Amino acid sequence: MFLDSFSGMHQFRLGKAAQLLGVSVDTIRRWADQGRVATVRTEGGQREIEGPELARLAIELGNEPSDDAHTVSARNRFPGLVTRVKRDTVMAQVEIQAGPHRIVSLISTEAADALGLEPGVPAVASIKSTNVVVERSE
Repeated sequence: MFLDSFSGMHQFRLGKAAQLLGVSVDTIRRWADQGRVATVRTEGGQREIEGPELARLAIELGNEPSDDAHTVSARNRFPGLVTRVKRDTVMAQVEIQAGPHRIVSLISTEAADALGLEPGVPAVASIKSTNVVVERSE
């Protein structure tokens, strides 16, 4: 059978798994040592995580309650750092670097001023549908 002979399961090195989950390699190692995520050894002795196991952990992490002090309906939240704010009289273009993601949002200049958005300020980009909501984080 085709399915019986298929051995194309994805396995991820700990560094790649950490990158995909948005955590450090040390965190992945600690979780593996604690049994939170199962690993397998390669012939060379390196630890890897099988795709289905990594997907299970990603879902588990996604279901954990947030540390935020408030609740919002947007699930796609990217904490990061404001890297650039270009203002005119009506609109402001805000750029946030959230890990490997560069997020650009157009908001009113009044809102950018009220939030105190400047390069170096921590912020969260909340993305819902085609809108990006920017809020200041501490």
